Amino acid sequence: MSADAAFVPPPLRRFIWDIQSLVELDGGEREILLIGRDLTARLLAEADWAPKTFTAPGAGGAAQYHVYADSMGRFAIVLTALAPGAALAVERPGCWELYGLARGALLRDDSGRWSQPGAVEAAGARGAGTDRLSAGPNEGALAIHVYGGEIAGIVRRRIRPDGGETLLPFANPADAPPFDIFAIQARIED
Repeated sequence: MSADAAFVPPPLRRFIWDIQSLVELDGGEREILLIGRDLTARLLAEADWAPKTFTAPGAGGAAQYHVYADSMGRFAIVLTALAPGAALAVERPGCWELYGLARGALLRDDSGRWSQPGAVEAAGARGAGTDRLSAGPNEGALAIHVYGGEIAGIVRRRIRPDGGETLLPFANPADAPPFDIFAIQARIED
């Protein structure tokens, strides 16, 4: 694993621990979404929480990185990086989702409005469908998604560079797999 990929920035480490604690308490979807929304906003207010390895939009203008994989399949964390003007379609996984925009401007077609940095949304489990994400024409975007289940191999992502669609795998480099519980083991201090 590369030096950058092996390092879990303290704000992200704390966020992962907090989400893990939240799902372990299992107060139900409503509580997870309510508290998780605040936890996501707190993460976005921090500087340098996203490992650089997981923030490049990729050659096609869009990339999704599987940042954290819970060993029990209770939740997963994904970063979406889009170049200026790029778009990405992501199939809904059928579980709850927390979504936050770290930088740039992003249009979520399901809402019809542009999200600005720091914006956080929470959605309960929704039926089948596709969420389309589009970056603004002048700057790229970086968003975090926390899904209420393991999504590797389940959620399909598609990029539309010239109107067509191509299946898009996670963009994690070979030496940067998703973090797991062992990667984030450290003493957390408030």
